[in-house]
Formats: sequence, C-alpha cells, structure tokens
Amino acid sequence: MQDFNSLDWDDLKVFIHAAHGGSLGNAAKRLRVDQSTISRRIAHLESTLGVALFERLPSGLRVNEAGERLLCHAERIESAVIAMREDLQCGGSRMAGRVRLATMEGIASLYLASRFAGLRQQHPNLTIELLTSPQAISVNRREADLFLSFFQPPGQGMVSEKLGCFQLRLFGSQSYFDQNGMPESPSDLARHSFVTYIDDLIQLASVRWLDDVIKNPKVSFHSNSMIAQMNAAAGGIGLVLLPSFAVDGRDDLVPVLHDKASTAREVWLNVHTDLQFVPRIRAVSSFLKSTFKADPMMQADTSDRKPVERLRSVPTESFVCPPDQRRQSMGRNAAALSFERARIR
Repeated sequence: MQDFNSLDWDDLKVFIHAAHGGSLGNAAKRLRVDQSTISRRIAHLESTLGVALFERLPSGLRVNEAGERLLCHAERIESAVIAMREDLQCGGSRMAGRVRLATMEGIASLYLASRFAGLRQQHPNLTIELLTSPQAISVNRREADLFLSFFQPPGQGMVSEKLGCFQLRLFGSQSYFDQNGMPESPSDLARHSFVTYIDDLIQLASVRWLDDVIKNPKVSFHSNSMIAQMNAAAGGIGLVLLPSFAVDGRDDLVPVLHDKASTAREVWLNVHTDLQFVPRIRAVSSFLKSTFKADPMMQADTSDRKPVERLRSVPTESFVCPPDQRRQSMGRNAAALSFERARIR
C-alpha cells in the first residue's frame, strides 16, 4: 500500500544516488555512509511506496520501470530543494559558493583556466571547479552545473546558448617540414603524416575534426589528449589540426594551408533549467558569455559550413528522463553534494 504521507526526503536522496551510481557501494561512497544505511533506506522507500524500484543484479542495481518514473519526480524535487536552500542561505543574490563547469580538456586547459582570475576579481567568494571530460556531461543529472560543449546537446530540462565559434587549422614543426616538405595544396596531404585522437576512444563526433580536412589520413601518432597531440606535432612527428586558441602565442608550430584546409566548431553553454537563475550560476554564465563575445578568435564565421554530427554512441534518450539506461554520475554539483551529505540515519 502506498503511504505518501510518510515519504522521507532522505530516502529519496539515497534513491537518486543509488539510481545514478548503479550500486549500494557507489551511493554509500557519495553520501559518506555505510552500505547498510543505503540498503535500509531503499527498502524503507520501496515499502512506503509499495513497489520495487530496482532490479538486484550480481553487478549492482538497475532501475526498473517504476524506478525510472520515480526518478524523474525525485530529481525535480531535488532541484527545488537545492534552489530553496540557496535562496535562503545566500540571501537570493549573494555571489558565493562553488560552480562546477565541465568541458573538453583542450579548451579547459588551453583557454579557460588562465582567464578565471578575472572572474575571481569580480566575485571573490565564487569558487570554480573545472571538470575535463572526453564525453558529454549531463546537467540534467547534476554531473555539473554548466557544460561547455562543441555541439548543442539534445534533450529536455536544460537551456543551451551558443557562445561563439572557433577555427581549426593545420600546423607542423619546422623540423617536420625540413624532412618532409611543406604541402602546397590539399592534394599534397595524402603523403604526409598526421597526429590525431585514438579512434576507438572518441566519444564525441564533434572532435573528429581531422575528417573534415582529409579522409583516411596516414596517422603517425594517436592520443586522447589534445595537449599531447600538440606537443607531439611540435616535436616533428606529423601534422596536427588544432583550434586557434590552442596555438595562440606558440612559435614552435608553423601554420600550413590555412585558407585551404580548415574547419570550425561552435561552442555552446548548457545549464539545467532549474539552475539558470541561481546567482552563482548566472555570474559564471555571464563571465563566459562576455569572455567569448569579446574574443575575435572565438567568433569565427561558419555561415558556409555544414553542421557537425553532434554525438557518437550517446543516444538522445540519455539526455531525456526517463532513459533506457543511466551512466554512473561523474560528480554532482557542489550545492547538491553538500546538501546531500547531511546526516542520514
């Protein structure tokens, strides 16, 4: 029998973490309690609702159909509780707290990291957590407060805004050109070696940018790190296609065929609908918007370019509630996590 009058918010918090983490152990680790507490809370919730919420498997927990439906509602309740907490504790307008921003390694390390001092000067009580990830991050599941992507993610429950666009061009070291010659036209690229990503580790089609310039390139070096690719090319191992922001200020990489072999990517800022007006989120969003808008390097013209396929092997349903399967959460936003670690008995 369902008894919603005795429904416990702490039980729902545990349920959300168990659903995202896929096991009692992962939920216990995130909430800093023991597994027996997690198991007891889930059993109490299922008893209260009169329905099983998980399939118990040797590998852990899998949310069943009833659990998927409950998870949608529980996440909305969680969003409302977080918003209420921030409004009451921060006075509704105070620029303070932590903001987790997720994006790709290259733009995080080579562009954003050095610019956050400006935000700190504006808002000294704000702390940035810069999360780098090779895959799409879901703001709907609180994996981050903000997600800066090279595509517009599909799905509901979030607001996406295009911030700008950057060019990608070919570069090589002078030592490489001394040994292999300088390509004079795109047709010359077939005889040259290239540096690129590890194909079977690519999780976002938007970083398959070398395919825009040359089909079936002869690859001499693979890495899942843009920084490693850049340094390998600087060492003379091959040509590399890099964003304009990655090579800004470097003199060890020589541009080649810039007007004949290039491509571009858009930059999108994504935030959960429930968080878009939270003061600390708005402060970071405004900073990012003004930073990109003021930088000509991030306002490239792409009116004549075809749109890039947005995702590879990440189904649209993974951004919509309920999904068929849920990835283990890579981390929840700071406000949610500090609230959820409240004492659970």
